[in-house]
Amino acid sequence: MSTILNLAPQNVWKHFHELTQVPRPSGHLEKIQQFLLDFGKQIGVETFKDEIGNIIYKKPASPGMEDKKTVILQAHMDMVPQKNKDKVHDFVNDPIKTRIEGDWVYADGTTLGSDDGMGVAAIMAVMEDKNLKHGPLQALITADEETGMYGAFGLKPGTVDGDILLNLDSETEGQLYIGCAGGVDVTCTMEYKEVPVTEGKAAVKVVVKGPRGGHSGLEISEGRANTNKLMARLVTELAEHDGACLVCWEGGNMRNSIPREADVVLTVDKACVSDVKERAKAYEKIFNDEFNEVDSEIHVLVEDVDLPAKEVPQEISDNIVNALLACQNGVMRFIPSVRDTVETSSNLAIVKVKEGKVEVNILTRSSRDSMKEYMAKSIAAVFRMAGMKVEFSGAYSGWAPDVNSPILKAMTEAYKAQFGKEASVKVVHAGLECGVIGAVVPGLDMISFGPTLESPHTPNERCHIPSVQRFYDFLVATLENTPSK
Repeated sequence: MSTILNLAPQNVWKHFHELTQVPRPSGHLEKIQQFLLDFGKQIGVETFKDEIGNIIYKKPASPGMEDKKTVILQAHMDMVPQKNKDKVHDFVNDPIKTRIEGDWVYADGTTLGSDDGMGVAAIMAVMEDKNLKHGPLQALITADEETGMYGAFGLKPGTVDGDILLNLDSETEGQLYIGCAGGVDVTCTMEYKEVPVTEGKAAVKVVVKGPRGGHSGLEISEGRANTNKLMARLVTELAEHDGACLVCWEGGNMRNSIPREADVVLTVDKACVSDVKERAKAYEKIFNDEFNEVDSEIHVLVEDVDLPAKEVPQEISDNIVNALLACQNGVMRFIPSVRDTVETSSNLAIVKVKEGKVEVNILTRSSRDSMKEYMAKSIAAVFRMAGMKVEFSGAYSGWAPDVNSPILKAMTEAYKAQFGKEASVKVVHAGLECGVIGAVVPGLDMISFGPTLESPHTPNERCHIPSVQRFYDFLVATLENTPSK
């Protein structure tokens, strides 16, 4: 555990280590909120928690820097709680264990929390350092970003005020983000009455696992396998050839993560069990052939299980599976004027079928509001035809880019002067809190940047060690060169 304390810059890694010791999964933030409150009071900056659970710091300007524009540093305190199935870990109570491999820091079978622990650690380092040169500073560390940006949506006018927002939640060092996609959650539900399982049937459990998963905004363009979609393909085949009927389905557990595992229990005629196993093995090969360029090895496993007393009615089972098969997943369209940037996508994130209830959660994203609405309504139509109730929630607009931004000009110039090369200016398909906060604090000049992270929202999450030094050095230089009012 102590090895990351020796990494540079030590002031950032010290605080990141402290964050790994405080459980902070989305929805369970009491411990991290108290930790951040205690830290602010300990270092002597103005500190408070607002009514929605955000933590705010305010630090006066360094002597001679009072005429600089006020900068708001922004990150989120929660982390995505994902782990490998064989890993014993309680995200509500257990610390994150870290390890170093080469130039990367990983966790031990869980998400690392560098998304957005690195942003929070950088804020803590800036707030603590009494020797930095900077204008008036504020920090906004938001609550429950990963589950719906609740902290940003609940921010009240006047809680923070400033001229510039530096969002520290991007994941490729050397890239400055000036816009992001908006999103909306699509939730499809249905209740049904289970029916008795007829004589002559057997039950099997089918598991699809192995893909890397990943962030449904940042990595959706890679075409990684979604296990809910793979399972829908397989179960459709088994229903058609073997009369398979659903007993239950569980796949995915986070709206913004590409699901890595899905399992179902099916009933089939006893005589069809061997055929089910053969077809599953055949589909395992098909899936690996299709995804071998972009994903890790995919496993399709079938085991005999005890026959349940009840199952989903066959017609409803077929309707559920058909809707999941037809549901749009992945990239729908790239931005026509920026061919390498995704405009519109969806992620079939969570499927739960059990004991008379169905719930399906899909996160749609687009940098164009009209396409976001179109995608959401298209998906809704599919599930409504299957007899489900559809609700939209958590909608947020994209952050429109401003290529003439004064802070963008200052930061691109500073990056070239500091590192001898141009920073890339990008629009990201992931959802950032900038647009939501900008609606509460009008007139903010906003940029998002950060160190290099890979595979956030999965147990393969890793943070690139050299990029943390460059990220923090650039943050310090940006604060020193903030434009005057």
